Amino acid sequence: MTGGSLGNASRGMAVATLASRMTGFVRVLVLTASLGLGGRLLDSYNVANAIPNAVFELIVGGAMASVVVPLLSRAAVTEHDRGVLYAQRLLALLAYVLGAIAALATLAAPYLVDLYTPGFTTPQRQLAVLFGRFFLPQILFYGMSAAAGAVLNMRDRFAAPMWAPVVNNLVVIAVGVTYVAIGGGSDLDALTGFQSLLLALGTTLGVAGQTAVVLWALRRSGFPLRPRWDPRGIGIRRIGRLGGWVLLAVAMAQVLATVATRLASTAGPGAVSSYQTAYALFQMPYAVVALSVMTAVLPRLSQHAARREYRRVVEELSRALRMAAVIVAPLAAAMVVFGPQVATLLFAHGHSVPSAVAGLGAAVRAFGLLLLPFAGYMILLRGFYAMQDTRTPALLTASVGAVGVIGCLTAYWLVPRHDLVVGLAVAYAVAYTYGLAAAGLVLRARLGRIDGRRLVALHARLAVAVLVAACVAFGTAHVIAGVVDGGWTGALAALTAGGAVGAAGYAAAAALLRLTELRQIAAMAVAGFRTG
Repeated sequence: MTGGSLGNASRGMAVATLASRMTGFVRVLVLTASLGLGGRLLDSYNVANAIPNAVFELIVGGAMASVVVPLLSRAAVTEHDRGVLYAQRLLALLAYVLGAIAALATLAAPYLVDLYTPGFTTPQRQLAVLFGRFFLPQILFYGMSAAAGAVLNMRDRFAAPMWAPVVNNLVVIAVGVTYVAIGGGSDLDALTGFQSLLLALGTTLGVAGQTAVVLWALRRSGFPLRPRWDPRGIGIRRIGRLGGWVLLAVAMAQVLATVATRLASTAGPGAVSSYQTAYALFQMPYAVVALSVMTAVLPRLSQHAARREYRRVVEELSRALRMAAVIVAPLAAAMVVFGPQVATLLFAHGHSVPSAVAGLGAAVRAFGLLLLPFAGYMILLRGFYAMQDTRTPALLTASVGAVGVIGCLTAYWLVPRHDLVVGLAVAYAVAYTYGLAAAGLVLRARLGRIDGRRLVALHARLAVAVLVAACVAFGTAHVIAGVVDGGWTGALAALTAGGAVGAAGYAAAAALLRLTELRQIAAMAVAGFRTG
């Protein structure tokens, strides 16, 4: 993929992802205000809602990028029908597997809730189990949506799967507003049966709507949605062999997430929601920038690797790392500088507890440290997946997970309970910084080079530019805090003024330090605006 085509694809996905994430945060805002950050009701809802995502990632989600997309790419190159029959059979196989997994997980809902929440009270646990029985069938919807999205990517249709979550978010926003309108509050004991059903069924209907949009887009692309119930001929043994290593990698990542959630559940009411909300805030810039770049790069990487054009693999990886870094790094700095203001502006509403909002702001700052190493690590893993090497990423991710678990346990032993979520975020940052360095070294040994000098020089200049921007942004926010009263108004003023000054400082420093990648991204954005 050329720089222009990569930029066009990434830009379109970034716009779609931004819309998805923005409506996603409106969704989080509505649910937090209505169910109450710092209360037990929101913790029960969030844990139950996270479990189907965790089960999906454990069984299938990790295989999408590392196994399914490369296999679809190869089929598109080698099969006479550009891989249409192969894709149809693969979709049927996933429907079999995911349907069975969703049914079993629904039956096991009490055990899954217990796995994540040793610190929950009995009423909290009972409500989480109830929600879980409604939410766990979402595994099938998530899987079919992801698989259909992968097929769309093979057909150079990148944006449609990233617009689909907007439907999901709008449905859940409507559910949250309706919940408040019928008198719902943050008191778990006052929750009625109808209110519980509204939250449970409405949330799952949102995921079903998201899946319907992706399947509609796939049909519109010209792909025949004809079920091929005989999965023979797609290389099930090969998928199983490659997927086995992916399962190890995803399992270790889920062990880390499970340990962090379990520890957070012991830190008092609202700690689980603070942890998950801060992680969701961290995911927004990662998804808008890095994930968009990775989704555009992976099909081309796989095709270059299939032709053994490893020089072009290196070029694509280097370009992806550089494009992501010049945008992700200042956003990470913004999270560190403005974490408290972001938490106040977004979540100090409705039934939220002030102490929980303050804790969330500190957690957002800590998760800012994770953003750049996490994005870089995930991009480098795509290099291994493109070469259909799932063993090396699995071992790397297992070691990252082990470092993270040790870090989380260390935080549990050393950090006061009211700061435990911050300690968990720092443990994540340490683990993925190690992972980025390890992945770079292994990939360099495999490919002979990874454009290391250019990447190091870029990050050195980038560090200076980000430091300048962070200092002027923090200074401006500090001055604003001394003039404007605290609360929502003060947070808005500090974030607006500090953000504007910080962005100007970053742009000026980038120009002086000749960060050409930033100028290239700006030029592609302008070109896309003119042609769009």
